[in-house]
Amino acid sequence: MSGPVLVIELAEAVPRAAIQRLRDLLVCSSARLEEKRVGEYDLNIHAESLGISDTGGVDGRRPVVVSVMGPGIGDGSIFEAEQVDQEPLIGFTPTHAVGIVAFCNRPVDHVVTALLTAAVMDVVGGVVNAELREDQVPIVTDLPGLIATMTDPWPAAYGSAEFLRAWAQQPGFRLLK
Repeated sequence: MSGPVLVIELAEAVPRAAIQRLRDLLVCSSARLEEKRVGEYDLNIHAESLGISDTGGVDGRRPVVVSVMGPGIGDGSIFEAEQVDQEPLIGFTPTHAVGIVAFCNRPVDHVVTALLTAAVMDVVGGVVNAELREDQVPIVTDLPGLIATMTDPWPAAYGSAEFLRAWAQQPGFRLLK
């Protein structure tokens, strides 16, 4: 079963030193890590390493993929095909991205995805692109770190790591799949 997905939009390629720091973060935070290629990691993240104590009675090791992509790393052609004009919203046209994909869809997986994405942003920078349900737009509007929202062609919020951490603390928090 697939779970929530978040994307970190980046204005430039992630430097190799930052990719190494990202790998180090993931190694320290996970029970298992497999490096598929430089910048792509299949792991079981420890929910506790992100400060999550309530796992809803499920194993705290949550399966996730973290993937740096764009020209020169990963599949640049797929990345380019998925772009929408984001410059008016975030101030730059993304050239690279980091995708964080959870493989389970329990409430803890939504919180893990958000907090892991925030931790990755602390290392690589960027702006998170989070698709929303229409009823979530008013919830995120006043959160710290929100950069922009859009409703067309679908509701989405753009924000900082601070935004993700604040949103994940909201009652009933849930990412759009």
